[in-house]
Amino acid sequence: MIYINLLYDEKEYAVPNEVGAIARRMMNINTLILAILNVQDATGYEIKKLSTDGQFSYFVDISFGSIYPTLARLDKEGKVTLRTETQSGKPDRKIYSITDAGRMEFIAALAQPPAPDKFKSEFLLLAINAGLQPVDVIRNAIDARIEYITGTMEKIENFMANCGNETTAWVGKYGHHCMKCDLDYLIKNRSMLIGLAGGLMNNPTAEAAE
Repeated sequence: MIYINLLYDEKEYAVPNEVGAIARRMMNINTLILAILNVQDATGYEIKKLSTDGQFSYFVDISFGSIYPTLARLDKEGKVTLRTETQSGKPDRKIYSITDAGRMEFIAALAQPPAPDKFKSEFLLLAINAGLQPVDVIRNAIDARIEYITGTMEKIENFMANCGNETTAWVGKYGHHCMKCDLDYLIKNRSMLIGLAGGLMNNPTAEAAE
């Protein structure tokens, strides 16, 4: 979901100390894993793929190294269960399932106010420094960005074509709309940014001095 959050009051969600920040990260890890298991049983590897490349990759960031310790803790707490499936000629599959207690924790976590979205973009870092780069670099970056957004929108459209869940469809349409706004702005203002390219190449300290 690509947009820059300018509406939230950051102070409302201010984390008072490092302990609070850690608690927030732990809640995010717990919640995302339970969200996946609420939809389907999964191995640790499948959870990793779904949370980094799949339909759950748009919500919170979790590291691969945090998945298995969190699953082990959730298993110990009775929030998930673990079963082993034997495979001929392959390592056994360890499959996790959510329990009623895990589902209740997931529902309770969803009731908490969501933190502000985090948006980071290397493209915008380049754009804000367009004056330090030649025209070709800026033009190619814009074209690559347009290609990326177009491709992602097509993936969303393909997913939506087979989506039978109304709330998932709402989220998909929301993400598609945000990306469409991003794409429209890039296309409409492409020449403006290209025109700003290279303006500081002979005097890179000029803008900083201003």
